[in-house]
Amino acid sequence: MKTEKRTTLLRYWTTRYVITFFVGLLFLSALSMWYMQEKEMENRLNLQKYLADETADRVVDENGNIVIGDVLSQILDEREKLLLTNEEPMIYITTVDGEIIFTKPKLYLKTGDSLPKPILNSQEIIQRVTLSDGNRVYVVKSPIESAGHQGGWVFIVQEERALKEVKQDHELLGIMMFGLGILGWAVIYALSFRISKPIQHVARAAVQIREGNYDISLNQDAREQEIYELMSSFKEMTNRLTQLEKLRAQLFAGVTHDLKTPVASISGLVQAVRDEVVTGEESKEFLDITLKEIKRLQTMIEDLLDYNALSAGAFTFKLEKKDLNILVAEISEQWRLTQEEQNFSLKLIHAEEKLVSMVDPYRLQEIIINLLNNARQSLPSKEGSIVIVVYRGEDSHNFIEICDNGKGIPQQEQSFVFEPFYRGEKKKLKVRGLGLGLPFSRLLAKAQNGDISLKQSSDKGTIFSISLPSVTKN
Repeated sequence: MKTEKRTTLLRYWTTRYVITFFVGLLFLSALSMWYMQEKEMENRLNLQKYLADETADRVVDENGNIVIGDVLSQILDEREKLLLTNEEPMIYITTVDGEIIFTKPKLYLKTGDSLPKPILNSQEIIQRVTLSDGNRVYVVKSPIESAGHQGGWVFIVQEERALKEVKQDHELLGIMMFGLGILGWAVIYALSFRISKPIQHVARAAVQIREGNYDISLNQDAREQEIYELMSSFKEMTNRLTQLEKLRAQLFAGVTHDLKTPVASISGLVQAVRDEVVTGEESKEFLDITLKEIKRLQTMIEDLLDYNALSAGAFTFKLEKKDLNILVAEISEQWRLTQEEQNFSLKLIHAEEKLVSMVDPYRLQEIIINLLNNARQSLPSKEGSIVIVVYRGEDSHNFIEICDNGKGIPQQEQSFVFEPFYRGEKKKLKVRGLGLGLPFSRLLAKAQNGDISLKQSSDKGTIFSISLPSVTKN
């Protein structure tokens, strides 16, 4: 199989941040340059308008005649310096009809040369004109007037390219953008490194755990809430795995012992009968004990096989619509009749309304009987009480609760009661088994779209709750 090439979190995000950052910088640089050019052109056009108005005032005498002297060229040279352009503009002075009588720079003109009529007749003071060669120029004009009489025009023409030419230092702008880019990259790298570092620690810790080493050290002093929660959760998970690993070893030893004990007992009893160590009625008694041990061993093996089959999805379920009030009453009564000792009370509190759920009656019976057996084993020798409550919850679920007044489950053991093969210290000595009853019951409940939970447990008793989705009644 082709191995996908991977990169580090730091490199992955830093590269993308930097690309995004520099693309943003390029966009801002282009936008800034465009704005500077437009602003520069606007300022220069305003200066050219001022220059055209001033020129129009200087070239007319008291009688309204256009007079062009030697001083005009000197004044125009001084004013053009204010425009700050590399190319000087073309200045035309014309008659009212557009006939050119003066140019700067000086051009060779023929008699009758004039400016185009569209430019002359336009009402706009500032015009944008596209020439025949494709170049675009701006034309600024100002009327030459005296005593209310117009004697001609002043035109200033310059290419758009020259007007937009920014005289400011481009190198300074480039240095600023480059410096900002380096600073942005450094900040992004530092932030990415700060974020990726604890994640790298967690990744390395995960590798250690995968290799079976649960003794890890993580710094949980992160200021970021999400990083802190990640580190704390991972540390708690590690502690949980450590506990479960120790528990697994203990449970494996316990299961091995529980399976080995009846085998050893059967072997010893059969050996005694075969060697005629015991004879007559005593040998029959030994064989009866052997059969009981065999039955107990068969039960444990069946539990193990059923649990594995259910975990692998090899169990089949036949879901039916059942009224839980009736079904639970039948199951509890059947269970009560099978109990050899009746030194306890069993009470059923059913709902006043009909509670219907889709269940497999046989599998639900297995769950309830398992919980009733557990409750029975925890009862005191006197005044033992088991109460079964059936009711509808607030979340469209029906509930079956098995309550007892037994000794309860120790606090430190409550989080492990649904772990496969787990058995409490007291129960381990009292009842022989594999510790698959509650895990198997939970799998059965989940297969019916329900669940089992330990609602509460103390020295006053224990409550287990079975939840099943309710369905519309027929």
